[in-house]
Amino acid sequence: MSVSTVLEPPVGEEDTENPAARSWWRPVLWSLPPLLVVLVIAVYPIVRVLTESTVTPHGRGTAVWSRVLGSQAFRDALWHTVSIAACATAGCLVLGTFLAVVPAFVPFPGSAVVGRLIDTVLTLPSFLITLAFTFLYGTAGAVNALLAKIGGNHAPAVHFLTTPTGVALAEITYFTPFVVRPLLAAFAQLPREQLEVAASLGGSPWRVLRQVVLPEAGPALAAGGSLVLLLTLNEFGIVLFTGAKGVLTLPALIYTRGIVTFDLPGAAVLASVQVVLSLTLYAGYRVLFAWFTGTRRAQEV
Repeated sequence: MSVSTVLEPPVGEEDTENPAARSWWRPVLWSLPPLLVVLVIAVYPIVRVLTESTVTPHGRGTAVWSRVLGSQAFRDALWHTVSIAACATAGCLVLGTFLAVVPAFVPFPGSAVVGRLIDTVLTLPSFLITLAFTFLYGTAGAVNALLAKIGGNHAPAVHFLTTPTGVALAEITYFTPFVVRPLLAAFAQLPREQLEVAASLGGSPWRVLRQVVLPEAGPALAAGGSLVLLLTLNEFGIVLFTGAKGVLTLPALIYTRGIVTFDLPGAAVLASVQVVLSLTLYAGYRVLFAWFTGTRRAQEV
């Protein structure tokens, strides 16, 4: 065997190594299209809004922030936004838990129909719920007409529709299925043997629900509640149709500043505040979900 034969690499070795060495750019190439899409549809609009909030005809962006954030309208809108979102989320968690527990553990005739109806609400636009509330609880709605017929008083007895309470109730009605769906999925994965053992040890239904069922459904409850909080914080249609001029939230104030009065820098400032609130809530959700996941893994170990 000659020296040249020994020093030559095996046949095909160079062909198999070089393509592998040159294939590092393929994952980068495949990741470019989704990255560009995210930059165009998500990052660029947010950056443009932040930039618009600092651009004014006189070049004083800080003055716009001071004027908008120091106004009474902003403080009232921020309070309405946070309070309505918190109340609606709490209501959705309570009502959604009840609507999920009953079909999952107390089956009754028609429970499947109830589940289908809950899924149907998810497909409806939010303004349909507000129109239904108007037909029921408006000044000329069915409830006021019935009360006037019974009591003989033609003055509207129910007039909460244009208040923060009416907006919160409409949002609870519309967003409760976003809590029910994750809970039903979590309850379906709960081992029935665990419930039977807890019941055989003398646990009452309420105790089993409180100490066994709900802790297992904690991540689903946190996910549903966080989603509802984000959606209600940014809700505009229900506020516009239900609250009208009686309730002004940050999305409604952004619409008023940007579309009605053409105060684009002021609307950009409010939109920036809205983005910060949403991102803060999302970060809180990720921390809460990580805490639930870590706690569950620690208990399993």
